[in-house]
Amino acid sequence: MSAALALLRRDLARLLPGTQGGGTLLPLLFFLAVAMLYPFAVGPNPTLLAGTGGGVIWVAALLAAILPLDRLFAPDLEAGMFDQWALRGLSEELVVAVRLIAHWLSFGPFVMLAALPASALVGIDGATLRVVELGLLAGTPGLAAIGIIIAAVTVGLRGGGAALAGLLVIPLAVPLLIFGAGALSTGGEGGLALTAAISLVLVAMAPFAGGAAIRASREG
Repeated sequence: MSAALALLRRDLARLLPGTQGGGTLLPLLFFLAVAMLYPFAVGPNPTLLAGTGGGVIWVAALLAAILPLDRLFAPDLEAGMFDQWALRGLSEELVVAVRLIAHWLSFGPFVMLAALPASALVGIDGATLRVVELGLLAGTPGLAAIGIIIAAVTVGLRGGGAALAGLLVIPLAVPLLIFGAGALSTGGEGGLALTAAISLVLVAMAPFAGGAAIRASREG
């Protein structure tokens, strides 16, 4: 347990926005940039903005989750950290599970916070914002899990690996986007429940799928 907590602190120092030597504010700024530019793209029609703004927030959340994929595993694999962790008795599955938590903490809460000013920019009312926030709470762990799996699968690739990872994430995230954004038009409960269920399955699968992919990259 102590080794896992130490690993989590290390990962958070690398991924959290604004931490020393860690991640940047790029995902958060990217999320806000999408929300600011969208009204200029579709025009000032308040009805149109209110009807589509929630979906735009979901797409922006997906893109924010994709941005750090190239930093999730590649630096540690190149530095031989997985070999050192294996010598200390830390399995690839445990490392991937801890990295999943750190990845979600590095963008999920910040996206939910950024959704507050973004909702004003796209004309979302309070009731719709509540559904959006609950959907993001239920769905962003699933987005993080998809990102972790794809990053692990493509970690051994060179050159265009990061671009390929982004392309692979988008179709896999479609069910989360459909039910998460669809909850806005169905009153919330059914879509939110399906979003949470899909997210839970993805989170449960990610350590095993990601661990197997990392192990294959190390042995290959």
